[in-house]
Amino acid sequence: MRKLLIAFNAFVIILYSCSQPQNKEEKKDRLAKASRENKNGWIYVHLEGLPSDIGYQHGYLLANDIDTNIQSLAYYLDHETHRNWQFYRQAARNFLWDKLDREYKDEINGIVEGLHAKNLEYDSLDITALNAQEELAYYYVPMLDNIAKPGSAMNKAPGNCSAFIATGSYTKDGKIVMGHNNWTSYLVGQHWNVIADIVPDKGHHILMDCMPGYIHSGDDFAISDNGILITETTITQFYLFDSTGIPEFERARKVSQYANSIDDAIKIFTAGNNGGYANDWLIGDTKANEVAKLELGLKDYRVWRSRDTAMIGSNFPSDPKLIREETTFNVNDPTTSPNARKKRMEQLVGVDLKGKLDAEAGKKVEEDHVDALQNKNANNRCVICGHIDEDPKGCSEWDLKPYYPMGAVQGKVTTAALAANMQLWARRGHPCGQDFIGEKFYKLHPEYSWMSKYLMNMTAYPWTLFSAKK
Repeated sequence: MRKLLIAFNAFVIILYSCSQPQNKEEKKDRLAKASRENKNGWIYVHLEGLPSDIGYQHGYLLANDIDTNIQSLAYYLDHETHRNWQFYRQAARNFLWDKLDREYKDEINGIVEGLHAKNLEYDSLDITALNAQEELAYYYVPMLDNIAKPGSAMNKAPGNCSAFIATGSYTKDGKIVMGHNNWTSYLVGQHWNVIADIVPDKGHHILMDCMPGYIHSGDDFAISDNGILITETTITQFYLFDSTGIPEFERARKVSQYANSIDDAIKIFTAGNNGGYANDWLIGDTKANEVAKLELGLKDYRVWRSRDTAMIGSNFPSDPKLIREETTFNVNDPTTSPNARKKRMEQLVGVDLKGKLDAEAGKKVEEDHVDALQNKNANNRCVICGHIDEDPKGCSEWDLKPYYPMGAVQGKVTTAALAANMQLWARRGHPCGQDFIGEKFYKLHPEYSWMSKYLMNMTAYPWTLFSAKK
């Protein structure tokens, strides 16, 4: 009997101990698989696990960067769109948050948890509005302006980025090569400085560039361990938006994480499309050695695909129906930035470098400074490595006044061989290597001195090879 009593008491003790909360030492370390490294102007982060854990790692490791990003973005948007940050939070509440899949809500909530652990009091609406900044500021806001004053929104959709994807006889080894540089305001673009290496519990391992706080790339340069490559350039002067659709930032992330083919990517991009951040998507499948361009508006879209081609993007639309029905862009004006860069990209990628494209040649494309209108080197709106801050004409198709501090803020290149090892080349600052020096600029152009609160220098760093952790 005594032995039975001792055994029973031991069993009760075990049951009681199992029912009690674990102490801090026994709790799962949510940061155990995560890491951060600062490298040549970039922040490399490795994030791994469940959506909430990936989010927590992101929010915790990039807390100060997210804070600075939101503060500067809110300041910029208040000045440029005449809406304060509360407006964007309210839009996130009204028609974005409820449309997100559970896993991306969990990831965003995880980012918030990580920020709270660092004593930063942001919430899910802040992070959702941050992720949707492009589609809210340049598609939703112009739609509201156009309702209030018809015709006022027709010039708002930005012209961001120069890009190409090529394969077959156009590349050195006959396999896919992809390159992209991000055009945006320097005040905003200086924060597009993260290389995110994400290993989710479901879907594919992703390597992409992004901003602090983003669950997607944003300027959209991403590779997956299933051989899917994506990038894009926006469609200039696109003016439609459907607030009842699925946010563009979720669809872009889902393509990176779940697409197994070009067909999958097209299906995800078009399902529930809201027209936000309307793009020419350049998509590659290294398994099939095939590339495609998906020109995605709101009501209209068109696909081109080939195993032997060089496809380019510089913010020009191509499909006549989409141009006519969803944009005000003048395809016949050679002096616009999109059309001038198109001419130069066609010459470079389609003729001069045909059969020679590899990672090094791709870097040269993204660094290029030839103005096709003048047929000489220049620093202006017409070159692939854009410098509107040095252009006396500004960029009228995007409503940018002369010398507006906007242009190429970074570049990326990858190849099928690099992507097979989850690698890409990236360069922070102007891909050409030129620095932006705020003190000098504001003396010459005091009309932009309001930006000096958050924009001083944008330093150019060397090209750097990034590799995902296996």
